[in-house]
This record gives sequence, C-alpha cells and structure tokens, in this order.
Amino acid sequence: MSDTDEITFRHPTAEDGRFVHALVAANPPLDPNSLYCNLLQCSHFAKTAMAAFKVTEDGEQMVGFVSGYIPPEQPHVLFVWQLLVDKAGRGKGLAKRLVKAQLGGEACKVVTHIHTTITPDNDASWGVFKSLAKEWDAPLSSGVYFDKETHFGGEHDSEHLLEIGPIKRS
Repeated sequence: MSDTDEITFRHPTAEDGRFVHALVAANPPLDPNSLYCNLLQCSHFAKTAMAAFKVTEDGEQMVGFVSGYIPPEQPHVLFVWQLLVDKAGRGKGLAKRLVKAQLGGEACKVVTHIHTTITPDNDASWGVFKSLAKEWDAPLSSGVYFDKETHFGGEHDSEHLLEIGPIKRS
C-alpha cells in the first residue's frame, strides 16, 4: 500500500466479519478471536467500530479495523477493543485515523475518555495512543489491568489498562 492510496472509512457490517478475521490472521502477533466474535464486532458493535478500505480494481480491500464499545456503567468512555492495520499500511498514521474516525461516529458523541488494554511490549499501540493523547492534550495513565499470572495463568503477557482523557475535541 502506497502513501497515495485512497482510504475510505465506514462502520463495518456483518459481511465484513470474515475480512476482519482474515486481516488478524495475516498480521501476527495480534490476538485472534473466533470468526463468530468478529461477526459480533461488525454487527452488535458496528456503531463503535470503524473499518478502513483501499479501493482496488476488484473492489474494496480491508486494510484496517478498530472495534470498541461503550461500557454500560461508563457512558463517557469508549473502550477500544481491537485495533489493527495491515502490514503494508503501517507507519502511515492509519491507526490514528481509524481511532479518530471511530470517535467521530454518532455513537461516540458524548465520549470524553478512551480506554484500551495493551501488553507492555506492543510498542506500536503504545505509540498510537500516546500520540493521540498528546494531540488531544489529554492526560494519559496506565497500570496492570489483567495480570499474566492472576488472570492469564502465565499463558499471556499482562495487559495494561491505558486511559486517556478528558479529550479536548475540536
């Protein structure tokens, strides 16, 4: 994917679930979900998700995806569940654009805080969210949320809860 490729953004549909599933499989070390989970992300959670597509002669090709939800007890928080960009599109700001497009949706109009979990070694995700916090002039905090031993039985690295907000929207 070149810097000049035109990228379009839209909320996903259930039909996009299999493309999300394939995109995750093609871009390790992302944590895979079941295809069924990806179908739910693209249907039940479609209004708090965003997909990025490159237009090709064969139609649309998904090159990025972000899913999330608004926790019932925290209506001003968008929890970013999964953020991924195809290998060919990395390093071009697409991940930030996806999160901003996600936040710009009608379902997120009252959101003032972003939460997500990230493993300590995921430099790319840390970079995206630190950059967004700086751009929004918003406080950022983090700490262990799901512990490697306590929650994952030693089978997965600890996940740190990263919190950004309040966000200053323009």
